[in-house]
Amino acid sequence: MYVGIDLGTSSVKVVLVDAEQRTVASATRPLDVQRPRALWSEQDPEAWWCATGEALDELAGRPDGLAAVRGIGLSGQMHGATLLDSRDRVLRPAILWNDGRSGSACEELRRRLPAVERITGNAVMPGLTAPKLLWVAEHEPEVFRHVARVLLPKDYLRLRLTGVHASEMSDASGTLWLDVARRAWSSEVIEASGLALSVLPELYEGTQVTGVLKPEWARRWGMPEGVVVAGGAGDQAAGAAAAGVVAPGQALLALGTSGVLFVASERFSPNPDEAVHAFCHCLPARWHQMSVILSAASSLAWVVALTGRRDEAALLSEVEASGAQYPPPIFLPYLSGERTPHNDPHAQGVFFGLTHDHGPAALGRAVLEGVAFALADGQSALEAAGSKIDSLMVLGGGAQSPLWGRILATVLGRPLAYTDAPDTGPAFGAARLARIAETGEDPETICVPPPTRNVIDPDPTWTVELSERRALYRSLYARLRDVFAREGGAAK
Repeated sequence: MYVGIDLGTSSVKVVLVDAEQRTVASATRPLDVQRPRALWSEQDPEAWWCATGEALDELAGRPDGLAAVRGIGLSGQMHGATLLDSRDRVLRPAILWNDGRSGSACEELRRRLPAVERITGNAVMPGLTAPKLLWVAEHEPEVFRHVARVLLPKDYLRLRLTGVHASEMSDASGTLWLDVARRAWSSEVIEASGLALSVLPELYEGTQVTGVLKPEWARRWGMPEGVVVAGGAGDQAAGAAAAGVVAPGQALLALGTSGVLFVASERFSPNPDEAVHAFCHCLPARWHQMSVILSAASSLAWVVALTGRRDEAALLSEVEASGAQYPPPIFLPYLSGERTPHNDPHAQGVFFGLTHDHGPAALGRAVLEGVAFALADGQSALEAAGSKIDSLMVLGGGAQSPLWGRILATVLGRPLAYTDAPDTGPAFGAARLARIAETGEDPETICVPPPTRNVIDPDPTWTVELSERRALYRSLYARLRDVFAREGGAAK
């Protein structure tokens, strides 16, 4: 059996997968995000470790325990800066992927190294790791002086599990320190960040063995000696491995906290001008392109709390019955700033067009449409980079709403495939990578897509109206961009 660990933003999920690729058990522990100031988003790495340990304790308590485990794979939220001293002690809370404080640091990095986007193939943006270190150097110089190691979130778990400082290509791609085309650290960008190469971990492919589980943890969880820990993947690449999105032209739409359009490719295809991520895949000699919006299903959760509804299902039921309130307001889902295509940490959420006739259902519908419009902007940026999408699979908690599926299919202008698989998340993908690392099997025979349950086609009766509303949505951002910059800068 194989264990997959996914260190998310809101929880840690651990799955146990058998030789037939069935998830036989899982355990989840929640995580909190701290937002001590505007634009900030942080977590305590010790909380990651405690949550992971508790989840593994739960699985170890099963009647069959974990004695059959042969490998562990790691997945996790990308871009987070986990800063350690020379004794591997955490120096400050980790700065997360959706943290927007590093806007001025991005400008400084471009000033120091004008070729940074050409070297890395990716836009300089506050969510990535490198600008976070420039921010720490400027605002917390005493902390920066003691930085001996920088690890990504899942790689901090690797350190605790194995004692090894290591990362892999897909997650490292999101640091802005990787020469993605060469699959190697860029000494130029690292030096421009004020760091030495020795601060960064050794690089592996996601399917390689990076270390072995420490004996004390094997004893605690009843695992045999010599359990290997695979390179693993960033959460999006791990989700793609779980969904079998590994061949060129295969794509997935992940509706989690963020919203991601992920397209597999056999070549490196950058488009930094529109904030498209061009990253290594977690399989050797594979790359992927990715558009990212920062608030997808989290926008729906936010409006549920705003309207006082019991849960997402309750609000969605109201939305479906609310034809009299159409058209709803226009919603800009920039609750945490935005990445593709705007690369704008100061962008803010907006409802436009509110009237006395609009109630909770109208706000809910506006959020569903606004997230779809944002994803369509990302799809346009991917297409401008040369992405060819042959098929599009939908994953994530937000994928459970048929209404949202109709809206998304119509706005994106393509059918959406929904799977029958009970678990296609990043933890499952990490377990697949652990198996490949331990057995040496062909990745394409393991990372296969699940059966399609149903397909949602675009609704032709909605096409014209949603197209017009998307045009208004796009014009609103263009008109508000300078206001966002002015007000966001003042808030910072």
